[in-house]
Amino acid sequence: MKVAVVGAGAIGAYVGATLCRGGADVHLIARGEQLAALEKDGITVLSPRGDFRARPHATPDPAEIGPADIVFLGLKAYSYAGAGPLIKPLLKPGTGVVAAQNGIPWWYFHGIGGRYEGRRVEAVDPDGAVSAVIPPEQAIGCVVYASTEISSPGVIRHIEGTRFSIGEPDGTISQRCTAFSQALVAGGLKCPVEADLRSDIWLKLMGNVAFNPVSVLTGATMGEIAAHQGTRDLVLSMMRETAEIATALGSPPKVSVERRFEGAARVGDHKTSMLMDFEAGKPLESDVLLKAPIELARLTGVPAPSLELVHALIDLKTSNSEEVS
Repeated sequence: MKVAVVGAGAIGAYVGATLCRGGADVHLIARGEQLAALEKDGITVLSPRGDFRARPHATPDPAEIGPADIVFLGLKAYSYAGAGPLIKPLLKPGTGVVAAQNGIPWWYFHGIGGRYEGRRVEAVDPDGAVSAVIPPEQAIGCVVYASTEISSPGVIRHIEGTRFSIGEPDGTISQRCTAFSQALVAGGLKCPVEADLRSDIWLKLMGNVAFNPVSVLTGATMGEIAAHQGTRDLVLSMMRETAEIATALGSPPKVSVERRFEGAARVGDHKTSMLMDFEAGKPLESDVLLKAPIELARLTGVPAPSLELVHALIDLKTSNSEEVS
């Protein structure tokens, strides 16, 4: 299997290294110091499960790679619309584009059937900008349950988690999903192929939709947010609203709000990825994590006052931050 990884950052390089270890034909697209390190020494993965090194091909030029069986996107979701020059040379009929993103994906209503079939989620696919770059029929959903970071260029620290749940938007168990799952498993990861990936998307989003923006607003860790009565109540309210939206769309999360909350709270004094991005001056994934669920709440008629409030505060905070910078 030929796999191209677009965005060989913390998650992308980790996936690329494990696929390479499992015997896949792996090509990484990177730039800057990361590219220089990958070309010189390959990828070093530091993990509680055992350190290892892999040497997949690395390049800044997707034309050098050509069409692949699978394109794995290690980019943030807000980068998809502008990634056409990187992605287009890698596509052929049948290529699966595995989008390892948080939040609501641009393909959400593709293959869903029923009254919402083919509807566009404007918050994540404004005027079809992402669909024009990555046709929904080529999308493979992916929910990541793994935490990694770049320790230094070419060195990835695997912190926890090894599960990458994937699935076709139309719920079929396709040959391309099965083949990619087998390739990841051969490299040492878990990769269940789900017929109902949307429930997994909502399950993960229940935590991200609340803890991530509240952490940016407060500067607090997940443990601190969970321990404070006021923020605890706010987070639980946001999670309940999110679960109601998912249920209204026919994909209720498989775990209760309370159980999902306690699982996130047990992470303890850990900064969310959104808070780390904010502190680093990077753009935030507020569109896929907050704006999109609010759009879907309005679509389904589900009240979401807590989500609306926090989105307004995050929007103001990030606007002020951009003006200062």
